[in-house]
Amino acid sequence: MKFYQPHQGTFKLIYVFLCLLFFKAHGQNDTITLKNQDRLIGEIKQMSKGVLTIETDYSDDDFKVTWVEIQQIISTQNFLVTLKDGRRINASQISHKESSDEIILKEEDNKVITIHVEDIVFIRSVKKDFISRLDASLSFGFNFTKSKNLKQLTVRSTLGYTANFWSVEGSYNSVRSNQDDSDEIHRTDAYVAFNYFLKKDRFILFSSEFLANTEQQLDLRLTHKLGFGKYFVHTNRMYLGSGGGIALNNENYFNDDDDRKSAELFGMVEVNMFDYENISLLSNLTVYPSLTESGRWRTDFKVDLKYDLPLDFFIKLGITYNYDNKPVQGSAYDDYILQTTFGWEL
Repeated sequence: MKFYQPHQGTFKLIYVFLCLLFFKAHGQNDTITLKNQDRLIGEIKQMSKGVLTIETDYSDDDFKVTWVEIQQIISTQNFLVTLKDGRRINASQISHKESSDEIILKEEDNKVITIHVEDIVFIRSVKKDFISRLDASLSFGFNFTKSKNLKQLTVRSTLGYTANFWSVEGSYNSVRSNQDDSDEIHRTDAYVAFNYFLKKDRFILFSSEFLANTEQQLDLRLTHKLGFGKYFVHTNRMYLGSGGGIALNNENYFNDDDDRKSAELFGMVEVNMFDYENISLLSNLTVYPSLTESGRWRTDFKVDLKYDLPLDFFIKLGITYNYDNKPVQGSAYDDYILQTTFGWEL
């Protein structure tokens, strides 16, 4: 009988994620007054996707408040604020202008800016500690059947860090399946991306992407990308951006004679929809026309549909698809996975 053993990278991922759970920053008193005159006193954590999160001493759970339902906000924390037009402001104080729908932001150099409420798309409390700037999610799924002792583990995860004018993010997704009298079936994809934000919602991007799967006989595909992008829609309910640039692609196959290296162009479009009750959707499509292999092109497509549960838990449906119009001999043109997982986010 063959026993399933999770990949070593999965254990490392779990260890890192559990460590994050034990590092929470302590807060100070901020005041929020809602339009129904309810008042919350605590520490503002962030406003993202149209929802403001505040931690209070009198509740075990963070309060989540719809941004446009806030009548008055007063805080002297340091914040990173992103506006609809793409500007990023380091504010040392934030408050409502009296009897209006405008927010007053006091910058670190004491300059004062007045912004309409709906023009603010993101707020994050900025502290000196590293953990407060992190975002992370981790979800798992496991299947077992008596027939042929089939066991399957699926992992879907993200990790990100946001600074004043740049961000770095990554993901690790894996499916590994074992059954009696059969070789292991696996598919793993991962990436690390760095974005530097420019004026007018433009950004420079650099990323490295990894893919390995048995369906296409890929032992490793490593793609490095450098490019430029822009957000065309940037609101409290939706982000829509696109970009493009150049990519260097290195592929190692199960048969060493099939290994390939190539230079490619790439074009991508990404949409992030949120603030639709408890449902959010993130999708990315990237196309790679080859510069060095005549007529070859590849496509990567991802969709994550997430339903939020209480206590920061969630259920996620993830689809990942990749296509190569000129695969190596004996391998498939495409590969895809459908993952249903349960997880928690930081």
